[in-house]
Amino acid sequence: MKRLKVSFAIALTLGLAAGCTNEAVPSTKPGGTDEKNSPQAQSPENELFIYTVWPAYYVKEEIFQKQIGDFIKKKFPNVTVKHVHWDNPGRQYKDLIAAGTIPDIIMDDTRMNVQRYIIDNDLHYDISDLIKKYNFDTSKLNPAFMAQMRNLTPEGKIYGLPFYNNDYALFYNKDIFDKFGVEYPKDGMTYDEIYELAKKLTRVEGDITYKGFSQNPGHYLNYNQLSLSPLSRTEDKGDMSDPGWKKLVDNMRRFYDIPANQFDTVETFASKPSIAMAVATVSDHLVKFYEQNKNLNFDIASVPSLSDAPNTKYQPNVYSMYITKQSKKKDLAFQVMAALLSEEHQIELSKEGVIGPLESDAVKAAFGKNLPQMQGKHVESIFYGKNAMPPAARSQGLVWYDVPVQGVFQPLIFKESKDSVTALRMVQEQATKAIETVKAAKSEINQAASTNKQ
Repeated sequence: MKRLKVSFAIALTLGLAAGCTNEAVPSTKPGGTDEKNSPQAQSPENELFIYTVWPAYYVKEEIFQKQIGDFIKKKFPNVTVKHVHWDNPGRQYKDLIAAGTIPDIIMDDTRMNVQRYIIDNDLHYDISDLIKKYNFDTSKLNPAFMAQMRNLTPEGKIYGLPFYNNDYALFYNKDIFDKFGVEYPKDGMTYDEIYELAKKLTRVEGDITYKGFSQNPGHYLNYNQLSLSPLSRTEDKGDMSDPGWKKLVDNMRRFYDIPANQFDTVETFASKPSIAMAVATVSDHLVKFYEQNKNLNFDIASVPSLSDAPNTKYQPNVYSMYITKQSKKKDLAFQVMAALLSEEHQIELSKEGVIGPLESDAVKAAFGKNLPQMQGKHVESIFYGKNAMPPAARSQGLVWYDVPVQGVFQPLIFKESKDSVTALRMVQEQATKAIETVKAAKSEINQAASTNKQ
């Protein structure tokens, strides 16, 4: 366990967060307290320990049971599921590791957290042999999602399977389009075409400023449609020198240069309905926007694409399932994961507005059937086009760092009016310095560990 504790101390020293505000002590019952903190090896043979970090709403046990737990009970009636979610306080990775209660399955954000929490803490396990053993057909899953799984290592090892993609769509307010006599956006439109619509829809009338378009620039760059990574593939440094980065930044900043269309968070699309179009994540905003304004007259279209990458939406924003190296129940864990990816279960999740990895017409047709806000909406837009492939794997042993690409726009462009090249260079330099700090901390901790062994 020394390697686990040393690796996690690095993340703790640097104050790296898992991307959500919750942390927490593993419990043998959902929401309860584990009095004995019994180690993984002593858990009952029929108990499967599932630890969820993302999706964040699994902090609500009733949602986890509805989407995961109940189905496992149905398909595996002799299996008991112990579920713990990242929550405040005491249920972080470090708490589970320190207590010796290593999960059998971890569900987490692949891009943000797998390298720094699962791999760096030596929890990862190559499931390639299990895929062959149980004849699981990965070709039925979204190819970009599976590429995200394989691109974690240069050897293409598979540490997990995709479960849920929080993909993006273009939400638009039909009332604003009707008010100004502008045609609704259609699937397959480019950013150039959406820009022309945004100019027509941005105006000030009395006390109301109508904004033609809004999008989170950080998300736009993180999951960019050109498959670019802000990290060097071969060196421990940031690298945003590819001309495509400037193309991406210039494409987005022109929208916010439209007079009166200064940046406004997409979160106000429903609560303050003066934004005509907003690119936002589908699954969580279908619920959030509806809760904020049940009378909102909206519909959706596919996300705009770049002119040189037509019909290409964003890279996977995928949450995946991982079997830990320490699990004593790897076969059972894999069979459960495979069942969760069956068409039967994926259809039920799709009805609830979950975008899964299974490439199935029946799954797509079922999307949003249980959501009142999706009745009569253009659901086909959500599945229009293909996801951009994630960046290729980096060389072995390089430090992963979540480059704060949102800093390109905020504050460097929005507040300081930097030109695109300067803003990109500054964020790249910040990333390189941060990586150097990570490496220095690792070196210091490894030296201390070596000294303690002597």
